[in-house]
Amino acid sequence: MTTTEPDYVPALAYDRLTPLYDGVMRWTMREKTFKNRLIEQASMLRGHRVLDLGCGTATLTLMVKSAHPEAEIVGLDGDPKVLALAQAKADRQGLEIQLDQGLSTDLPYEDGEFDRVVTSLLFHHLTSDSKVRTMHEVFRVLKPGGELHVADFGKPQNSIMRALFYLVQLLDGFETTRDNVRGALPALIAAAGFEAVERRDEIATPVGTITLYAARRPEVM
Repeated sequence: MTTTEPDYVPALAYDRLTPLYDGVMRWTMREKTFKNRLIEQASMLRGHRVLDLGCGTATLTLMVKSAHPEAEIVGLDGDPKVLALAQAKADRQGLEIQLDQGLSTDLPYEDGEFDRVVTSLLFHHLTSDSKVRTMHEVFRVLKPGGELHVADFGKPQNSIMRALFYLVQLLDGFETTRDNVRGALPALIAAAGFEAVERRDEIATPVGTITLYAARRPEVM
């Protein structure tokens, strides 16, 4: 896999800003709050195989592994530079995770490999078409009854949150963030075949509203 897909966007929109990503997340996004809630929401079990889609520097991946050491955790990202940072973090923490390079629209996994797919702040980097392709790929790699858990920007809670989100749109682009600000992610998830699509939580941050979603691949098609 390569990072040459037309709408591929690095973690902070510009490749040169990637080394700053962890610090920006820590101080502007209430990162631990929403990622801990996402992990709790996903209800992972012993022996589960879990994919962190768009893992970035593997903060969520490593948090999942720390919380569920008995699970098999895989992180995937399209950026080799960010994956190098992720591996260095895993080595420092002494945690064993699998890190793969690939794109969300063409996942390098067999059908039904995962019990859970979690993803944090990926979808607002994707065009509508790539969001749809990604949802279908996630559906494919989940086992029947497997679950998708998403933390990403959602429809702003109020006018203040909407104004703050303009900062994100200026950095990451208005086209890719349009579905998020309209609250369209649940409809896109459902259109890929998922059931029990729910908005579970909303968290106000200094740059907008983070919304947590959950969905399940049906047991029987």
